[in-house]
Amino acid sequence: MASEDIKQSLKLFIVLSRAHKAINESTNQFFQKNGVNPTEFAVLELLYHKGRQPLQQIGNKILLASGSITYVVDKLEKRGYLTRVSCPNDRRVTYAEITEEGTIFMDELFPQHEQHLHELLSSLSVDDKDVAIELLKKLGLSIKDLSY
Repeated sequence: MASEDIKQSLKLFIVLSRAHKAINESTNQFFQKNGVNPTEFAVLELLYHKGRQPLQQIGNKILLASGSITYVVDKLEKRGYLTRVSCPNDRRVTYAEITEEGTIFMDELFPQHEQHLHELLSSLSVDDKDVAIELLKKLGLSIKDLSY
């Protein structure tokens, strides 16, 4: 009985991994077609929805190493999608802020991204999605509590 349970855990891992890979590959192709990579999109999406962010905190919010943030921000700044703004109260802090050009770009791209994700997940009903969200949250939270 226990070995069947273990096999089912392995099967679940494989199914989750394959689904994640399929979704990522499709969204990465979507981003490439629109002239950004997934990390650039994540930075723009953060600034688009949350507003000005300290450069030092962007990496944690989009799960990226801080060394890569400077490179990504430089590329987006060169394209005119964001700008760096110094903090008037603390010279150690620099903010990234989306520009008007970046906002126009995201006004067009983000709804397309939402629609693309909706199409990718269209084989699931609304109820299926609710169940999946609940189960995956439960799984993620339980793993956070484990210490290895």
